[in-house]
Amino acid sequence: MHRIALVAVPPVDTFELAIPDMIFGNARVDGSPAYEVFTCAAEPGRIAGSGSFDVFVPHGLDSTETAETVVVPGTVVGTQADPRTLAALRRAAARGARIASICTGAFVLAQAGLLNGRRATTHWLHAAELGERFPSVTPQPDVLFVHDDNVVTSAGMAAGIDMCLHLIRLDHGAVTANAVARLAVVAPVRPGGQAQFIESPLPAEQGTALAETRAWALSRLGEPLTLTDLAAHAGVSIRTLTRRFRAETGQSPLQWLLHQRVDRARELLEVTDLPLTRVAHLSGIGSVESLREHVARRTGLSPSAYRTTFTRRGQS
Repeated sequence: MHRIALVAVPPVDTFELAIPDMIFGNARVDGSPAYEVFTCAAEPGRIAGSGSFDVFVPHGLDSTETAETVVVPGTVVGTQADPRTLAALRRAAARGARIASICTGAFVLAQAGLLNGRRATTHWLHAAELGERFPSVTPQPDVLFVHDDNVVTSAGMAAGIDMCLHLIRLDHGAVTANAVARLAVVAPVRPGGQAQFIESPLPAEQGTALAETRAWALSRLGEPLTLTDLAAHAGVSIRTLTRRFRAETGQSPLQWLLHQRVDRARELLEVTDLPLTRVAHLSGIGSVESLREHVARRTGLSPSAYRTTFTRRGQS
């Protein structure tokens, strides 16, 4: 199994410490756990939480030595991490482990020098301070998470859920990630950029006025939907539709529709043996050429290579 070390820096944010444990812990591949999660600290045992209670951390930093992914949840801004923690993070990064942070955990990665020359995000309240304290870091305050090479940083609190689902999707595909999202009763993986590049998913939806229209469109992805169709269903003008769509999702209606179609194509590639012509048709992308273009743009892989990498027969 893929080993994940959660590094708690006291006073650790207890909610953010629980997020990766729960999200990764619920991931299954062919019925078996996909990840083995260890919670560790420089001084294992009882450590301070940032809220009204402490937490018990069972493992020391040796858990980071064999972890494929190391995640640092948030801590109080201004906390100086234990030098042993910073050294462990540097060693993990040097041997090629994937390094991630949730919320203000980015400050710990910055202390370790792992964000030098990178774009990174944290809670929007602290993004400016991250840039001021660590001038070599370029803060990105308006995204859910940033994936820069082998380092991933997420915005505040619940954005850590999106980041963890993103990593599961990279490791095991859309079906596995969406199954975890359903168990957690959260939205499926939100759209982003390509693997190994800056990943900038859009903010959470800010309104529900067009929720029924979006649900209607999702049930008809294989049909040639137009702005006129969407506006007619919503009972508004195209201009009003576009304005409300941007306000609620951060995207134009057609951008949103394309993201949903590519996601549908990815799931069809993972769970079916349908020829690419059928995948392109059922997802509403149209032609095999367009399917290749959009899947490659989102994943860096051709549809055939994506299918080979992420095939998950028998899952639902």
